[in-house]
Amino acid sequence: MFSFLKKHPFTVEAFFEHSVVLTFAVPKAQLEAIIPECLALDTFQDQWAFVAIALVQTKGLRPKGFPIFMGNDFFLIGYRIFVRYTNNAGKRLRGLYILKSETDKRKMEYLGNLFTQYNYSTTDITQQQTPSELVIQSKQSDFRLAFREITIDATLPQGSPFADWKEARQFAGPLPNTFTYDAQRKEVLIIEGLRKNWTPKPLQVFDYHFAFLETLPIEKPILANAFIMHNIPYTWKKGRTEIWKP
Repeated sequence: MFSFLKKHPFTVEAFFEHSVVLTFAVPKAQLEAIIPECLALDTFQDQWAFVAIALVQTKGLRPKGFPIFMGNDFFLIGYRIFVRYTNNAGKRLRGLYILKSETDKRKMEYLGNLFTQYNYSTTDITQQQTPSELVIQSKQSDFRLAFREITIDATLPQGSPFADWKEARQFAGPLPNTFTYDAQRKEVLIIEGLRKNWTPKPLQVFDYHFAFLETLPIEKPILANAFIMHNIPYTWKKGRTEIWKP
């Protein structure tokens, strides 16, 4: 019964007040050992693979059909890898492989770990808005991000493998699917996300540090792009599973 619950057994809806996504590029060889056998890296120029960090202010998270007052408001930090999966019907799905999730509410940690395999933990989150920048940080998780919105004509982060912001938007999550994998059962769990008002706007990042990146077997990740999305109605469909067939 408990195993069934962790497979995202019902549709969930929420509203994202804002979603900030930073994408870091690393040589693909550095990430190949991290993802499970059923997935392939979603690469750029067959050279770069990507780790995404999403910081999301969420309101009204609840099972679909429940009234808004029964929803939960929380902050989410998600660490993901851009991947692709070929399902049993031969369709190639684009999405994200879950590494770790953090939230500012213990209730969300409990419910998230009860109904998903997103690996939630609770941490402290502070947000400070000034006329020139927004700072999001956590002492417990040892991360800090300072940024502001900019125009599409602005320069990409130094060292980005992308030629322009249009190209960079190809790797600006969230993506349509998220994946987890039970290696013993060779079972893939697929959760499809549906979104509205998805208009990524470029960010100028003044300062960043994410201690979690230092725990991964990667070297010198390059900030490839940074985007923000505002006011997004979001739905996660009920999870579906299939046995992976090599």
